[in-house]
Amino acid sequence: MIHEIYGQSTADIIQQFGKRYSQYRKRMRYTQKQIAEQTGLSIFTISSFENGSSTGITLTSFIKLLRAVDMLEDVEKMLPELPISPREIFEKQNKRKRSWKQMQ
Repeated sequence: MIHEIYGQSTADIIQQFGKRYSQYRKRMRYTQKQIAEQTGLSIFTISSFENGSSTGITLTSFIKLLRAVDMLEDVEKMLPELPISPREIFEKQNKRKRSWKQMQ
C-alpha cells in the first residue's frame, strides 16, 4: 500500500530509489560509465546510490540521473502543481468587481 512508505526511514526510501534506478539504467542498456559521462557524476557516486551505500545523494545529482534515463518528467509527479484554491478564485473575482466599479 502507498501509505506504507511513511513507515520507512528516509535512508530506506533512497535505497529503494537507488535499486530501482539501477533497474532502469540496465533496462536501457547503459553502463555506469556511460551515465557518469552523460551526467558528470562519478562512477563511485552512481554505484553508491545504486547499491544503497550512499543515502546522501543531492537533489541536483538525482535530477541528473533521472534525465540520463529519460525519467525527468516524472519529477513533476512528486510535487504536482496545486490547483487554484476556492479562496484564490473568490479573491480574484472580488478584485475584478472592485476594478470594474472604479472604472465606472
